[in-house]
Amino acid sequence: MTRRVHLVILLLCLGLMSPLVTGIFMDKLASKKLCADDDCVYTISLARAEEDYNAPDCRFINIKKGQLIYVYSKLVKEKDSGEFWAGSVYGEQYEDHMGTVGYFPSSLVSEQHVYQEANKTVPTT
Repeated sequence: MTRRVHLVILLLCLGLMSPLVTGIFMDKLASKKLCADDDCVYTISLARAEEDYNAPDCRFINIKKGQLIYVYSKLVKEKDSGEFWAGSVYGEQYEDHMGTVGYFPSSLVSEQHVYQEANKTVPTT
């Protein structure tokens, strides 16, 4: 009897954990992106947020009006999609060096300074 109870508990636990293991499928925002290098690690430009933006899911970042954003890549716009850039924002404290990286709509920012041209086309993953 005890073995049966343990087996049932084990099967229930595995069944409850399966959504965690499989994850959630999200559509790609684009198939290609423009970067300054093959790995998209170098900063392309510095942008300033013109409006607040609340991220709809974990792929995006929250931005506040006036906040500076370091841009690393620009998604190549596809049919029926918005134009998004990938970048990082930093906390209000200068000491906060841990940036949050994600996508944001390019229409909500203005480029302040271009560091280098985004002339490498890289497939998105």
